[in-house]
Amino acid sequence: MKQDNIIQKIWGLCNILRGDGVTYYQYVSELSYLLFLKIAQENGSEKLIPKGYRWVDLESYKGDRLLGFYQEMLTHLGASVENEVVKAIYAFPTTVFSHSENLKAVIDGISKIEWHQVGKDGFGDVYSGLIDKSAQDTRSGAGQYFTPRSLVNTIVRLIQPNLGELIQDPATGSGGFLVSADSYIRNKYSREKYKANPPKYQGAEIEKNTRRICLMNTFLHDLDANIIYGDALTDDVADLAEADVIIANPPFGNKAGGLRPLRKDIPFPNTNKQLAFLQHIYLGLKAGGRAAVVLPDNVLFESGTGTDVRRDLMNKCNLHTILRLPTGIFYAQGVKTNVLFFTKGSVKNKYQEENCTENIWVYDLRTNMSSFGKRTPFGNSDIGFAPEDFGTDPHLGAFERAFGENPDGSSNRAEGEYSFGAQEIEVDREAVEENQGIDERLVHSRWRSFSREWIANAKGDSLDISWLKDKASVDAIGLMEPSALVRDAREELEAALSELDCLLVTLEGAE
Repeated sequence: MKQDNIIQKIWGLCNILRGDGVTYYQYVSELSYLLFLKIAQENGSEKLIPKGYRWVDLESYKGDRLLGFYQEMLTHLGASVENEVVKAIYAFPTTVFSHSENLKAVIDGISKIEWHQVGKDGFGDVYSGLIDKSAQDTRSGAGQYFTPRSLVNTIVRLIQPNLGELIQDPATGSGGFLVSADSYIRNKYSREKYKANPPKYQGAEIEKNTRRICLMNTFLHDLDANIIYGDALTDDVADLAEADVIIANPPFGNKAGGLRPLRKDIPFPNTNKQLAFLQHIYLGLKAGGRAAVVLPDNVLFESGTGTDVRRDLMNKCNLHTILRLPTGIFYAQGVKTNVLFFTKGSVKNKYQEENCTENIWVYDLRTNMSSFGKRTPFGNSDIGFAPEDFGTDPHLGAFERAFGENPDGSSNRAEGEYSFGAQEIEVDREAVEENQGIDERLVHSRWRSFSREWIANAKGDSLDISWLKDKASVDAIGLMEPSALVRDAREELEAALSELDCLLVTLEGAE
């Protein structure tokens, strides 16, 4: 039985719970409890689980009190087990089951699967497949935080995590970036070299069920990962060390929730949590450390604190590459995103602390692209990490080749890349600053370079850099939808009020 068939069989069991209003995302979280017990039986790690609380005990339990026994198991495993990973997976246990009959049906369904055909190294891939499926459930809202695996793999291929490095994701989610990074390293080196100098993994996740899924995912992929339960923007993450590599997709949404104060080492506090995450990331890198972070468009152009953060980033780091992503690749409707690639320090000196960015290369994979979604997936998630895989993704391959083989962005690069019909896009070169005085062919290129000086003088340090615009879109510049105008105005007011609150606190403290 192939892994895809096994994933489909496990997924089919969710239909037992659909009548109770259970989302796929809740189902995957619940599966973490059950699959851990079953896989521990299959892969020889059952010694981590105390007798009386193993799969065989659950499977063989008879009677109407099965649900009560199951709840007792979860509580015991989350409180009394010596192994810290097991304890963390079962921490704060809740169950979506409300009837013993449904629980028994799912247990029996899991037992009937021919697990011996998966193989020890395949359990993690099965679980990852279930996570991928859960992202398609728009009712749970989980999909908006799910990074397409094709994009994750491209980022990892370009950032090139290595043996002995500390690799971090401060918004870990289900652990996809960390699992992909580890797969890249294991594919590149022999098992002996990996064991002699293994990478280290750290992360933080604020939502307990998502952390549970992440812990299960990393455990099944044999990662020794320290995933903190907490908010990376607060003092919860005091134990996070400076990292060699940070790869992340912070959760979307502008206004930071909760009343807990941001960490004091974040120099430009405001209500936009993506800006706060960006600061955490570039301040959390070692000298010479590499980062890639997925961020929405507003981070590139927001004024006030947004401008301060971008200037600080370009000052302390070499922000060498921006990838403008197509719309529709995230399940949240209308989200426009980018990937920022940067390195702590400059190209010449990793310890340099000022004026580290000289040029920023921008790849526009958004304009004139097809519409992506559930029926038209973005990229190919099956492309792995063999040397011959580089640059072969149907949508991201051209960008990989333009980026080059050096993870710090220092490869020899040349402007001019015309994939996906870029030369056919009608451009009004006088209508946008990016196209003034530019060679006719480069106006149509998806791959362009802009100097730090030009960004400061022409854009006022906005990084909302685009040039592939047909005449219709140029004529409509500034004509945003009314709802977008109201939303932007509200965000500006919230940011201003937050800054006034900070000023008031300072003044009252001085008195």
